[in-house]
Amino acid sequence: MKTKLFINDAWIDSGDKKYFDRKHPVSGEVVTQCANATVDDAVNAARAAQEAFKSWKAVGPSERRRLLLKVADVMESKTPEFIEVMAKEVGASALWAGFNVHLSANVFREAASLATQIQGETIPTDKPDTLSMTLRQPVGPILSIAPWNGTAVLAARAIAYPLVCGNTVVFKGSEFSPGTHALIAKCVQGVSSFSVQ
Repeated sequence: MKTKLFINDAWIDSGDKKYFDRKHPVSGEVVTQCANATVDDAVNAARAAQEAFKSWKAVGPSERRRLLLKVADVMESKTPEFIEVMAKEVGASALWAGFNVHLSANVFREAASLATQIQGETIPTDKPDTLSMTLRQPVGPILSIAPWNGTAVLAARAIAYPLVCGNTVVFKGSEFSPGTHALIAKCVQGVSSFSVQ
């Protein structure tokens, strides 16, 4: 399996065209070759996320919920692919990998359920005739990093919650599970143009 970088809604080679190998943890066999991101690639991902933020922040909560629910459905439909890749990259059993994908889909569903629950607060103040309140608003691109253990579920958590709040995501997956993390990006890509880099 060969994975590229996902930047600006496209799968691309790294700037220097270099790849690194992910080997099976037991056999040592190369199971995934992954594009080795450069500093310029990271900057390009951040810029793409900033550009995508301009439109994603304006997407209403009901639409964000609908899109995240669709990501969950797409993810579950790809369970066999996740099981195969997770077995090769991190030595996961089929039972554990399937459970991990099920949990991941549920993370997207749980995040989706929060879309219409994001609200500000009114806070009491000691000063007469004043009102103190907070608003919850998207802040922009979020850098999310996920480890290799709990490969899919921890990546889902790192992506779903910033998205439901109206932020875009620059996702740095683990070098131990690049194929699994690329599959998650494909699940997101297949649903909407909202941007995960």
